[in-house]
Amino acid sequence: MIGRRSFFVTSAMAFGFAFLYVPILSMIVFSFNESKLVTVWAGFSTKWYGELLHNQQILDAAMLSLKIAAINATGAVILGTLAGLALSRFGRFRGRTLMSGMTTAPLVMPEVITGLAMLLLFVALEQAVGWPSGRGVTTITIAHMTFSMAYVTVVVQSRLATFDDALEEAAMDLGARPAKVFFLITLPIIFPAILAGWMLAFTLSWDDLVITSFVSGPGSSTLPQVIFSKVRLGVSPDVNALATIMVLIVAIAVVGVGVGMQRQEKRRQRDIQRAIAANE
Repeated sequence: MIGRRSFFVTSAMAFGFAFLYVPILSMIVFSFNESKLVTVWAGFSTKWYGELLHNQQILDAAMLSLKIAAINATGAVILGTLAGLALSRFGRFRGRTLMSGMTTAPLVMPEVITGLAMLLLFVALEQAVGWPSGRGVTTITIAHMTFSMAYVTVVVQSRLATFDDALEEAAMDLGARPAKVFFLITLPIIFPAILAGWMLAFTLSWDDLVITSFVSGPGSSTLPQVIFSKVRLGVSPDVNALATIMVLIVAIAVVGVGVGMQRQEKRRQRDIQRAIAANE
């Protein structure tokens, strides 16, 4: 019975990983294809990576997407962390239910509705106060920040729900002010959740297409928009090369963050053990 269960679990895990990663591996392999036909293997070649580096349209779109994603992730982390603190620490206050609902609404709102709503908002603001003037980087960043901060709020709030309040109470009993307690006690402990929220917001902004299509304008085409316009005419090998580079960057970032968080956790455990040993 145990052997059958183990075989079933192993098979299900293997099928799940294959379902997720075989298409990505296939794309990576065909990025080194000599032929222009992405479904016909004609030999190993790296020429498409060279052509990608000379494709100014893709390079400009990638830099624009990187800029928007970084600004969006930073702003979403600030707003999402503040919202998560308010929802988890301030107890029951007037408007809490409304705030909680409005914070989580972008998680389930269809992107088409969100994009249309943001477009109408920007048009109304431009007619009323003259800002923002047209559609571009500013409107894309604000729109991305609107929905990505909801994800950061959920992540931070979930981490604060398991936070040991006794650590903050002990620090305040020893004379620390609330601001000092937050920066020296609370922030370092919830930092992994904040970092995870930043990466999630960055990724959501980096690959968003639907909302961006509503709030972008001439000269502000992001990388997903450029790729989508190319794919409609047929997948070219340089797009496979670009996707391979993106997968490599994401993999390096995930591994780096994971290693950093493990080191931070080990350092924190050592500090706790030293404090316990000193008190004994």
